[in-house]
Amino acid sequence: MADSREQSSAGGLVLLAGAAGAVVGAAGLAVWLLRRAERRHLVQRQLRMLRLSRLAEASGEPPVGRDQLHDRVQKLNQAIDEVRRQLEQLQPQP
Repeated sequence: MADSREQSSAGGLVLLAGAAGAVVGAAGLAVWLLRRAERRHLVQRQLRMLRLSRLAEASGEPPVGRDQLHDRVQKLNQAIDEVRRQLEQLQPQP
């Protein structure tokens, strides 16, 4: 009787250790995957910045900041609206 209790107790400990190992392994895998994804994201971001700087150098224009870019977009949108109004004025009214 005592042997069967010891065997079931040992079996329970082995099962518990196996489950704990699986949980720790899954957590380790998740951390590794997150680090890889973060590293990939940073590399892609650096490559984008490098491409943008090369494009700016090739065009001869100095690099622009977000505020300058926002201002340019607003000016372009205003110009588009002005052209649209001019085209609407040129169209004959039915």
